[in-house]
Amino acid sequence: MGIKSFQGSRKMQQEVEMPPLQVKNYMTTNLITFKSKQSLEEVIDLIIKNRISGGPVVNDNNELIGIISESDCIKQISESRYYNMPIDNSTVEKHMTKNVETIDGNMNVFDAASKFFESKRRRFPIVENGKLVGQISQKDILKAALKFKGHNWK
Repeated sequence: MGIKSFQGSRKMQQEVEMPPLQVKNYMTTNLITFKSKQSLEEVIDLIIKNRISGGPVVNDNNELIGIISESDCIKQISESRYYNMPIDNSTVEKHMTKNVETIDGNMNVFDAASKFFESKRRRFPIVENGKLVGQISQKDILKAALKFKGHNWK
């Protein structure tokens, strides 16, 4: 006796159009970016006003040179209090993360989700031809996953 399929014949099954799977379709392109010479106080103000947890640091050619985060700012606040130093003369350049890991905009969103899980990062910049073109966050991955609800995740 052979194995029976309860899905019906393949002719009868309808092809369901899948949403696009690439990171570039879910990344944020309208980014709040920072410059290396900006004051940390200005960065903190922008983080609070825009309700973000950090952002990419770019040069005048829109090339990614680092990332500044809430954690970087909090670390500086903590150290400035410890050493009894004001934070008003501190710049992004001194506190940003310089070795930034990026991902390819053509990467599958589920591979990107795995990369988030493995790296414990909150965001990854997307760079094309040396220029910052977007950023994908954990929240963007969650939004993408909701679009696949009811589909097979192949």
